[in-house]
Amino acid sequence: MSTPRRPHYPLAHSFRTKPRRIPLVLRFSRGAIHDLVLIPVVLHSLFTALIVYLDTYVFTSLGLPSTIIPSLSIVVGLMLVFRNGTSYDRFWTGRNCLTSIGTCVRNISRIALVNAKAGGVGGSGELGDEEKRDTEKILRVLIAILYAVKHNLRAEFNIPPASLASLPPPASPFGSRSQPMSRRPSYTDHSPNSPISDDEAIATEDGVHTAKSEYISLLPEGLKGYEDQGLSLPLQLSVLVEGYIRRGFDRGWFHAPLASQMTVQVNSLVDAYGRMETIRSTPIPVALLIHQKQVLALFLIFLPLGIVDDYRWYSIPIVAIVSFTLYGIEGIGQQLEDPFGYDKNDIKMDGIIEDTRREAMVLLDEWEAVRGDRNGGVGVRWGDQAGRGLGGMFE
Repeated sequence: MSTPRRPHYPLAHSFRTKPRRIPLVLRFSRGAIHDLVLIPVVLHSLFTALIVYLDTYVFTSLGLPSTIIPSLSIVVGLMLVFRNGTSYDRFWTGRNCLTSIGTCVRNISRIALVNAKAGGVGGSGELGDEEKRDTEKILRVLIAILYAVKHNLRAEFNIPPASLASLPPPASPFGSRSQPMSRRPSYTDHSPNSPISDDEAIATEDGVHTAKSEYISLLPEGLKGYEDQGLSLPLQLSVLVEGYIRRGFDRGWFHAPLASQMTVQVNSLVDAYGRMETIRSTPIPVALLIHQKQVLALFLIFLPLGIVDDYRWYSIPIVAIVSFTLYGIEGIGQQLEDPFGYDKNDIKMDGIIEDTRREAMVLLDEWEAVRGDRNGGVGVRWGDQAGRGLGGMFE
């Protein structure tokens, strides 16, 4: 009797949405940037209250010509538009690069499983146990690359333990009074539910649960990382994939053009990861950030001086609303600047990777079923004749 399958549709985690119980206009948490703008809004409101008090009870008039406001607002608007456009471009480029990596994993998985046949291209013989294990290992390595990219972009290293992690720290030339070297970030450093144990599941914003033990199970047994020596784990795993392509060519699984296409896919994967690294490691120039903050603050300092004579105490809510709007736009750009973290506004990396993992694992499971039982394995799981579906492609 076959095991009942739980329905799971493609991209279920990437497009996972919950019904909104509260309209977005009334939402003040989970994705909102109010915590970033609260202090500036309060400070500018208090400053405006001080200006209104001094203008009303102390001095005859503190007001400035209102014509100064439009000239400053144009500059502020242009700077905010440039900042948000630049930040969203980083977000969009990061999302496209993640899609490119997932596409490369799909293509390599598909080509490897269809062409891994004894007897070379067009062969129909049975694979040996070593060849089966080699193909299974490389499919799992491809999935592990997705996890490695995600963790590296989040500065979560030492998965697996680094090659020098078990060695004692080098002796300090400054004697025993010197402080020990700081520990490199690990898997649990950036988790939203810290502290947790190594095998405990991490629940992300998308509801996807990722356990360290599950990730480790995808890696080749005994694999040691070299992140402590400057080698990123995605690049290290891509070397294993390239080695598999070479072995497949030598075995006659892939003819030269096909092996070349697979190598192009590996190169595209590494290139996309490199572009994501560039986004992660290249912040917005500090000169731009400083000038933007200063111009924004100066505009909101001069704003109450330009409207105090006309609006009096109403100047306080007006300045509060304007400062909320402008600092909110600036805060959105700050959120999108690094789109690879755990924030609600970041790329849904956990869900996207989970969907790709499920696709690859289903392909691998059906390939193993076909290779394990040529006569009945496909029919049991996918039906007979026209219903043979996916399993029939591996015959």
